[in-house]
Amino acid sequence: MPSYTAPVKDMQFVLHDVLGIGQSDIPGYEELDRDTTAAILEEAAKLAEGVLAPVNAIGDREGCHLENGVVRTPSGFAEAFAQVKEGGWNGLDLPEEFGGQNLPYVMNSATGEFFVSANMALNMYQGLTHGAISAILAHGSDDQKAQYLPKMVSLDWTGTMNLTEPHCGTDLGLIRTKAEPQDDGSYAITGQKIFISAGEHDMAENIIHLVLAKAPGGGAGTKGISLFIVPKFMVNDDGSLGARNGVSVGSIEDKMGIHGNATCVMNYDGATGYLVGDLHKGMRAMFTMMNEARLGVGLQGYAQAVVAYENAVAYAKDRLQGRDVTGTKNPEGPADPLLVHPDIRRVLMDQKSFVEGARAFTMWGASLIDRAHRRQDAEADGLISLMTPVIKGFLTDKGFDMCVQAQQVYGGHGYIEEWGMSQFARDARIAMIYEGANGVQALDLVGRKLAQDGGKHVMAFFALVKDEVAGAGDPRMEDIRAALKAASKDLQAAGQYFMENGMKNPNDALSGSTDFMHLFGHACLGLVWTRMARAAYAALDAGTADPAFYEAKLATARYYMARQLPATALHLARIRSGAAPVMALAEADF
Repeated sequence: MPSYTAPVKDMQFVLHDVLGIGQSDIPGYEELDRDTTAAILEEAAKLAEGVLAPVNAIGDREGCHLENGVVRTPSGFAEAFAQVKEGGWNGLDLPEEFGGQNLPYVMNSATGEFFVSANMALNMYQGLTHGAISAILAHGSDDQKAQYLPKMVSLDWTGTMNLTEPHCGTDLGLIRTKAEPQDDGSYAITGQKIFISAGEHDMAENIIHLVLAKAPGGGAGTKGISLFIVPKFMVNDDGSLGARNGVSVGSIEDKMGIHGNATCVMNYDGATGYLVGDLHKGMRAMFTMMNEARLGVGLQGYAQAVVAYENAVAYAKDRLQGRDVTGTKNPEGPADPLLVHPDIRRVLMDQKSFVEGARAFTMWGASLIDRAHRRQDAEADGLISLMTPVIKGFLTDKGFDMCVQAQQVYGGHGYIEEWGMSQFARDARIAMIYEGANGVQALDLVGRKLAQDGGKHVMAFFALVKDEVAGAGDPRMEDIRAALKAASKDLQAAGQYFMENGMKNPNDALSGSTDFMHLFGHACLGLVWTRMARAAYAALDAGTADPAFYEAKLATARYYMARQLPATALHLARIRSGAAPVMALAEADF
């Protein structure tokens, strides 16, 4: 059975040594001193290690079951969810007026990593509720906020997002779900939605569905889409629950992974719904939820790699196989540990350098969200908008790869279910698909985000890299600085290629979009690893009781810069090959 230990010290390093949150000018950050964040993270770690992780494999093995219209969650899930609820974790960063604690979003992300690593499927019930709350906060009326948010913040009620239909996923303009206006101002919602995570379960009193549907007069495509609140049970004026609404579960999906989360087919049969925001402006309201969800999914991608890596390291230290070619390291035993072999070291260093870089990248992104929201900083908002498809797409692609590499360390045992490594890979796989498949993320990055506001935000990113290279003037960091500079040049060259060729032949840009997303992702991890190296040197120079911790950061930084960051040149070469190799075959030749 796998185990999980929350990386509290690593998270503290990112929050304080790298991001310097205690000294930030973002409102609310002044409260986040080391002692405060340590107390929060240690409590989250106890919950993750002692409550959520022990039922992770149970959830994978038992799955969810539909019985007489009710989804039964796996053994232990309801009890674990109750402890998440009692701890107030869902409201950590939500407004106090609705029962939250109003801490910065970065603390929701930091604790969220622990919860996802411990039990991704169970955490989704909370995570989707948080996203639904954000959409209602941004676009709901005061009455809607008062009626729904206190119960959702407390997790007495949970939330979902309903977009996909059997005939359409990404192309939401094709949805057929209808919203017919009623005399009392409500709407009758009729249609079917699929792939609805946490669409039905037995862990909350009510479920608040956010549903995209087309109301009359909106026109074709996405312009005609509106967003509606559709509760499982109607809510009376005094807040009590009334009659069952016209929404039901048709079936639950038999999936590759996240078995503990109920992925439902939802049928709406004249269900009562309430408009959220403006009529025919549902996409804007839903994308408030989607953008938060995409950041959360990026976190899922690397958080699964974190727990997979932890277990792979433990196995590599314990499993005896072969002898070190440079000399026996375990003379008392029949063989040396796997860890002595260079190729095992390679796959473990791939994982370590990725998950630590991904953590720093994601927490930096969370801090940009805080800066955008708490300081109304348009530049921070533009930068995180640019990087959202990178966080979602790159971190989930690589997170899955790292789970597979962790599985590989186990050899044949990695393919056997009792060791648990298969679950991490299977659970991580969905993160590449939902909340916008990664190919769509790449298209969004190249087709929309690069040119947004006249390219202002990508130029701001280049300026950040330039400043970091200039600021890393310490001669001990010359190799790190040179690697980051080279990666930035590759990224700029790729952008220039799109500018010169994309207008003449859009396929030249679109064929290279995934390579660009990965090139950008490597550049982002190169940037945060440079920051981490600088922070590690500062800690060592100042004197520390744990020099080995910071020396390991430096060794890992150098590994990433030497062994991973040069991938930017490969991605640039692929981009420059244009559309011709991709589009060469006739349809009949496939």
